[in-house]
Amino acid sequence: MCQHQPPCPSAESTDREAAHLVAHHPEQGWSLLCNGVLLFEDTGELLPDGQVIAPTRVTAAA
Repeated sequence: MCQHQPPCPSAESTDREAAHLVAHHPEQGWSLLCNGVLLFEDTGELLPDGQVIAPTRVTAAA
């Protein structure tokens, strides 16, 4: 899918979020990366194979 040189990280890679942005829809809360990953503003992800990566929740220290 990626035509960049060097190629972007694959959807299976741990650094998949470093791929180039293909479409950005902040009004809807999502972006599409060139590796096929849908990245949501709550930090959740949907991979091309349908796997869901839950949002990362950061909690404040008391």
